[in-house]
Amino acid sequence: MRIQLAAFSAFSIAFSVALGALGAHYLKKQIDLGILSFDNVASFETAVKYQIYHSLALLVLATSCYHKISKWPLMLMIIGMVLFSFSIYILSTKNLTGLNHVEFLGPITPIGGLMLIIAWLGVGFNLLKVKQ
Repeated sequence: MRIQLAAFSAFSIAFSVALGALGAHYLKKQIDLGILSFDNVASFETAVKYQIYHSLALLVLATSCYHKISKWPLMLMIIGMVLFSFSIYILSTKNLTGLNHVEFLGPITPIGGLMLIIAWLGVGFNLLKVKQ
C-alpha cells in the first residue's frame, strides 16, 4: 500500500503541474474572451495549489512515516483532495466546458475541505502516539 500511495502522489503531482500550466496559459486567455472570469481562474488556481500541496504531503508521509500512521487519514486525504479540487475544477470551468448544470457540486467543495482537515488531525494524533 505504501508504494501505491507514493505512486498516486507522484501521478497527482504530475497532473497538478499540467493543470497549473493549463490555468496559467489557456484559462487566463479565456478571461480576455469573456468566457471565464478572473474569479473562475483564481478558483482553478486555488484547486491546483491544494492538490499539489496535499500530493506532496502524501508523498512525504508515504515515504517517511507510513508505518506510524493508520491508513484512514491517508485515504481520507485522498478523498478530500479529489472532492475539493475536482469540484472546483469543474465549477470554475463550466462556462468553458458547457457543463452548466453542475451547481450540485457546490456543497461538495467544503465537504472535501472538511475531509482534508479531519485527515490532517488524524495524521497529527497518529504521530502523537508514536514512541520516540
